[in-house]
Amino acid sequence: MPRSPYRALPSVDRVCAELRARSVDAADSVLLDLTREALAEARARIGAGGEAPTLDAIAGDVTARVDAVRLPPLRPLINATGVILHTNLGRAPLAGEAIAAMAAVSRGYSNLEFDITSGRRGTRHSTLAPLLRRVTGAEAAMAVNNNASAVLLALAALAAGREVVLSRGELVEIGGGFRIPDVMRQSRARLVEAGTTNRTRIEDFEAAIGPRTAALMRVHASNFRITGFTESAPLDGLATLARRRGVLLIDDIGSGCLLDTAAYGLAPEPTPQRSVAAGADVVLFSGDKLLGGPQAGLIVGRNELIARMQRHPLARAVRLDKASIAGLAATLRLYIDGVAEQRVPVWRMIAMPVAEIERRAGAVVAALGAAAQVVDGRSMVGGGSLPEESLPTRLVVLAPVRSAATLAGRLRASDVVARIEDGRVLLDLRTVDPLDDGRVIDACAALVRPQ
Repeated sequence: MPRSPYRALPSVDRVCAELRARSVDAADSVLLDLTREALAEARARIGAGGEAPTLDAIAGDVTARVDAVRLPPLRPLINATGVILHTNLGRAPLAGEAIAAMAAVSRGYSNLEFDITSGRRGTRHSTLAPLLRRVTGAEAAMAVNNNASAVLLALAALAAGREVVLSRGELVEIGGGFRIPDVMRQSRARLVEAGTTNRTRIEDFEAAIGPRTAALMRVHASNFRITGFTESAPLDGLATLARRRGVLLIDDIGSGCLLDTAAYGLAPEPTPQRSVAAGADVVLFSGDKLLGGPQAGLIVGRNELIARMQRHPLARAVRLDKASIAGLAATLRLYIDGVAEQRVPVWRMIAMPVAEIERRAGAVVAALGAAAQVVDGRSMVGGGSLPEESLPTRLVVLAPVRSAATLAGRLRASDVVARIEDGRVLLDLRTVDPLDDGRVIDACAALVRPQ
């Protein structure tokens, strides 16, 4: 009777002993778990008709698994797609000042909730509030972990059990299935729709106000646009209506833009400064989009309303961590100092002259020779900001020595993310740090030059 191939498999103890003899550096419990995984998969392959692996093969398999466990789950990538706020690649890269501030408070202890003057407990809200007040003109401010949390907290603290009036054209869904009507239900506020999908006037909001109305709300359509026969109620008109009818006005402006996008040839984007000046009681926006800081949801507005949100139980569940607070504070100071365009990477990319991109693209092509060429193209802002808005750029097109999908995949293996368009692999250096141009050249040269 032939010997069962399963009996040829080494035991767990034998594999672990071999790994220790090879000085594989991992905790015993990790080696044990990974060895069991490898042997279980080997038994499955035998059951499917395969041969039993040797002790050497099993030990090599487990060693590779140990190496994989050690790899960090997140790794830096070079974004050559031309999408400035690329949600899948982590949105806004941070300014050096923000990175330094986050590292500094993460190394040890800080005054996160400690009043240095009195020696007593303080509040984490006190760090960002003065900076946010200065850049927006609001009376008060606070920060939470993202803008979805800001919306949820504002509605829960200010409108739970009551009605909030919102235009039908603003019942949006953003990434990950985040829907405004669902957030309303979670906050226990009741949604009241006003107007139609494409046209909503001040009169529509007024007709929707009733005895249970707590607030009027505007939601910026960050990731889509309705065109054609459209009309929306102006914010200052909504503010006047809200004051006259004794209700609040909540303005969710989305991307958190602090600079004038029109100055860069882009469509106007709502800013918290304009919302506050127009009379919104509470303004909500993101910290990691056009603001260019770490992930955060920022809330500015009237003193008593911000205080109510800070006291709400949900505020603790969605509060911002110390590193993000430090990074956001450093980013806001760049706006206060008037150097955001030069120091905040998002704005540096938006402001980058086409001539500069062409010069860099030409250097890449010169290094790659006939394997590449420079063509005209467009860079996208992306990240739930300025839908369909783009900037002129110059693209490096790689020669199709293999399929575009294969070439792009091999570039990703070298940590360079390109984009595929019309069957071509394109590199947009607008979204590449100039210090990484050499790495882009090296990654491309290994793939497109004749062997």
